[in-house]
Amino acid sequence: MRHLRLIALLTCIALVAMLALSNVAVAQTKGMIGINVVLKTDVTKAILTDLGTHGTVRGVLAEIKAVAVQAKASELAAIQALPYVASANPDAERKAIPVTTAVATTDYSGGISTWDLDAINVTDFGSTTRQVDYDGKGVYVAVVDTGLVNNWPYYFPAERIATKYAVCFGGGGGEQGNISTPTNKWTEDQNSHGTHVTSTILGYNLSGTPVNGVAPMATVIPVKVLNQNGSGWSSVVAAGITYVGDLKKVGGPLHNSPVVINMSLGGPDLDVMEKAAIDYAITQGVIIVAAAGNEGTAGMGYPGAYEPVISVAASGWIGEWSVSGSWWRTLDVPDPTKPADYYITDFSSRQLTGQDLDVAAPGSWCIGPYQKNGQVSYYYLGGTSMASPHVAGIVALMAQKRPTLTAASAESILETTAIPLPGGTRNIVDPNIGPTTISWGDDASGHGLATANAALTGTP
Repeated sequence: MRHLRLIALLTCIALVAMLALSNVAVAQTKGMIGINVVLKTDVTKAILTDLGTHGTVRGVLAEIKAVAVQAKASELAAIQALPYVASANPDAERKAIPVTTAVATTDYSGGISTWDLDAINVTDFGSTTRQVDYDGKGVYVAVVDTGLVNNWPYYFPAERIATKYAVCFGGGGGEQGNISTPTNKWTEDQNSHGTHVTSTILGYNLSGTPVNGVAPMATVIPVKVLNQNGSGWSSVVAAGITYVGDLKKVGGPLHNSPVVINMSLGGPDLDVMEKAAIDYAITQGVIIVAAAGNEGTAGMGYPGAYEPVISVAASGWIGEWSVSGSWWRTLDVPDPTKPADYYITDFSSRQLTGQDLDVAAPGSWCIGPYQKNGQVSYYYLGGTSMASPHVAGIVALMAQKRPTLTAASAESILETTAIPLPGGTRNIVDPNIGPTTISWGDDASGHGLATANAALTGTP
């Protein structure tokens, strides 16, 4: 993985920069691949039978008129040419980048401030009083990711995790059989990516000290679509998105509650099934936030680059590592927010023609739970995977204020209230190489830095 960096600290806090996006890969086993098919019409028995002459049907998402087929690669063109097929492509790879005592508290709204929450004006240095009037109560945030580690109750209040709706989707890629929903696998994650992402939204227990979150009273729905290596397939991601759309649709259990999706994952091409699932979920009232990608000048990843999705670039603060040790919770991020205090990371994906980059948020050296070998531990992580949940949390605050908030309105408000961060150069301290200079262009920051107070002021 690019940008993978690790620094051990005395308190078991370490550092790693996670790559959220990877190159597309098509799974092949004895010449077989997974093919994602979106139909022009509803899925019928006759259509499934006909598709079965080209391969084996491995999954059906009737809500979005989609079928996953395992077939020889040579069958792709024939399937694309079928009169009832709107589009079809190979299933694309996607990457995310013992139970201890449960947390006694029910929320972390009074927890300590960290630099990244100070940077988006949710908290302020030296204060345990939140700087905004909202905390995410009543809003559901589906974290479509790797699930949670099995001792998640140590890090998060049980009340904040919607175990009733938590789910795991597996399979995909053609060689792994049907798209399946193995029971309780969402709480068996060995990767920790989804746990760290969740900690940005809710806050977390830091060895007995509560750390604040962007939306500490929101309720997180873990939706595991990536395996223990932090990778998976677009067909499985589409199943997870569709599942959340079904929760929110008319007659669904969350129809009357605001629902947000965070996706700190992706790949370089927009998959047809994934696109259909996103369109379906947004139609049901779901707001989707996703990482822009960690590919630098190579361009954004999908689904983040897809226009209806709120995409997030990774910003950093020039005060990082200016002192050793606990700078992340002891240094004051200056107020009011000045663009000169921030930069866009070198790994954050730049917007190319036909791609849509919306805003930027902290994605450099953000601390949270990240376990190795099942041991309680905390890491600095860098990546757009970390930036995305900051904005998903802000959207949760906006949706608490305005429960009827739509995806289009949320994106518009974030864009118009963002603090412009035009291309520039900053001198920073890199923990690996020391003082260094970093530069970026106007294609790297979207509409600028997202902040919670401005977004809430702009939310009617």
